[in-house]
Amino acid sequence: MFDLTPAATEMTRLVGQVRDDQLDDPTPNDGWQVGNLLEHVLEFATVFTLNASKSPIELTPGLPDDWRTAIPDQLRALARAWQEESAWEGRVSAGGVDMSAPENALVAVEELVLHGWDLAVSTGDEMRVRGEDVAKVEEFQELFSDAIGSGQGPYGPPVEVGTDAERMARVLGVAGRDPHWSRRID
Repeated sequence: MFDLTPAATEMTRLVGQVRDDQLDDPTPNDGWQVGNLLEHVLEFATVFTLNASKSPIELTPGLPDDWRTAIPDQLRALARAWQEESAWEGRVSAGGVDMSAPENALVAVEELVLHGWDLAVSTGDEMRVRGEDVAKVEEFQELFSDAIGSGQGPYGPPVEVGTDAERMARVLGVAGRDPHWSRRID
């Protein structure tokens, strides 16, 4: 077991900093705007909360009008759900892939960290990430290295960052993100 609360709390902080006039701004996720990214955050927070209790997945598409409260509420629920011992037992599905509950928790923290970075750089904020959470993303990337390496994994092509790059930059590169990406608003 590990604690998803710090990563969920940081994502909550980042969501709270988003201004309405930023919803149409670009993100490092090809073709996504900040509003799309927020919708994805709500969706994955809901999925991983339901996975913790082994409940059926039911999603409402779109970014709700009350996203400023709905997303933080769901992120808190996610963190609480994975504090239960039963969350770490059995098997669940994420993105159509069957996996153990502990592997699913790795996917959850990977989503929180990488999409937290996406949101931060898209809105001009700075993400505060713990080394423990970066280590969990590295563990995720190692666990799914065959799929990632074959191009069938969750990321686009890797971005070369160099072996002397900072740890987070290396994680971002494996995830197909340019650590030097900056928002370009016309």
